[in-house]
Amino acid sequence: MCKAIDIFDSDWYTSRSLIGGADIIVIKYSVNDKTLFQEIKDSYVPMIKKALNHCSIPVIISAIGARKNLPCTCPLCTSDRGSCVTTSEGLQLAKEFGATYLELHALNDFYIQKYFGGVLEYFMIQSLNQKSSEKMKKRKKNQKRHRVQPPQLEQPEKLPILKGEASHYDSDLHNLLFCCQCTDVAFYSEDFSKVVEAHKVILCSVSQVFMLLFNVKSPADVHDSSVVRTAQSLFAVDTGAELPVPRGSAEPSPPARVIVKDSVFCSCLLDILHFIYSGACQWERLEEDIKKKLKDSEKTEHVLEKVKCILKTPGKLNNLRDGSSHQIKQLYNTSLRLFFNTPVLADVIFTIQGATVPAHRAVLVARCEVMAAMFNGNYLEANSILVPVYGVSKDTFLSFLEYLYTDSCCPASILQAMSLLICAEMYQVMRLQHICELYIITQLQSMPSRELATTSLSIVSLLKKAKFHNSDCLSTWLLHFIATNYLIFSQKPEFQDLSVEERNFVEMHRWPSNMYLKQLAEYRNYIHSQKCHCAVM
Repeated sequence: MCKAIDIFDSDWYTSRSLIGGADIIVIKYSVNDKTLFQEIKDSYVPMIKKALNHCSIPVIISAIGARKNLPCTCPLCTSDRGSCVTTSEGLQLAKEFGATYLELHALNDFYIQKYFGGVLEYFMIQSLNQKSSEKMKKRKKNQKRHRVQPPQLEQPEKLPILKGEASHYDSDLHNLLFCCQCTDVAFYSEDFSKVVEAHKVILCSVSQVFMLLFNVKSPADVHDSSVVRTAQSLFAVDTGAELPVPRGSAEPSPPARVIVKDSVFCSCLLDILHFIYSGACQWERLEEDIKKKLKDSEKTEHVLEKVKCILKTPGKLNNLRDGSSHQIKQLYNTSLRLFFNTPVLADVIFTIQGATVPAHRAVLVARCEVMAAMFNGNYLEANSILVPVYGVSKDTFLSFLEYLYTDSCCPASILQAMSLLICAEMYQVMRLQHICELYIITQLQSMPSRELATTSLSIVSLLKKAKFHNSDCLSTWLLHFIATNYLIFSQKPEFQDLSVEERNFVEMHRWPSNMYLKQLAEYRNYIHSQKCHCAVM
């Protein structure tokens, strides 16, 4: 490189283009001209480094000539430092580039051939090999582009999304208090001037005080003496005939009559029952309602303390104010489980498959509209203790009742979930039906293809049952599921049980499609004709 012929006198893009087309870059300087060396180092080296960021080209640093006046190596002597370029300076420059460093005494044929030529030849060969390799890759890429490409397998259609229904457990129980159906307890003030009707099973499910009051537990069963004191100080069960019979009560089994001894507490009893029936999770609202009614802070605090004593549950959430609404709701959503499938306080007995299942009308009426009509209309069941159940198994009916009591269900298998779905459709409990649908879908989606191919479970049979029992969402999803797994289900005997309409739907939405299989067959024929390897996995 010299000042007379300098590619960097052009603009940057031209210089970069010239460097990019080079096979090798040689930077040479005279060892006796330190000014030129410094100019190369300051002006040209940064430009070359910048150009090399866009391409990979070998670089040689060549120092030419024999040093006339060797500089003194003494660190105190600086008089002749600027006269020539030392070997260490040249090596440092080469190190910055990652370049090869050469020193030639003269640019004659001997030195060029002996030292410089060999290095140039090596780098030229490497550069030619690299360019040849790039050309070969480009040629293969072009050949691949012109070759017949394998067919692209499209993605299967997305399966329909089923949305779950929000729980209305709390509102169901709250509405039970409003409708006053199946009440079995009536609260009176001490002067018998006021009556509030309620349900023993709901009250006992949240409080040991009411369990003591209605003889579900004895004082010996309660280890907390404050619970016994609260029950004795607040309430008294009265069987006197002079008390008025509340509306809606059945003559054969009149409701239990409970006198509320605390007049202030009695005046707020309806608000307290609303709080309990709505899930006992709106403590702030209860405080506001009682404050508005009493307009006395001491009386308000007195009533709230009584409520806390009533709802105190050993080992569970005791501080209602500090507990989150979610925690409290979880506590009371499962409290009715204590009375599931137990004769305690039961007022109806289902007979099914030769077995008996006790239950509570209040829970059934609150949670199931069909049973509400059955127990309160002009039906035989309205005045009967024994109620026969047909069309479902005992286990399925127990799972159904468990959902009514706890707002949750855990089917053990897809078949059990389908049986529970049929029972839910029979009694028109739509949310339970949706839960069963989601369970079936989740289980089927988690099945590997190998298990799906070998399972004895008939998906077509599930489809038929879903359609028959008006489970439109599940039946539509199952049709899409069969279509998406067409290659598996088309080989099963049950595939022939599909109706013409169902078969047409599956064929229309099948995956992989007929078009893809046809293109794949053509591509395989082409591959065999070319005697090369198939690129389709």
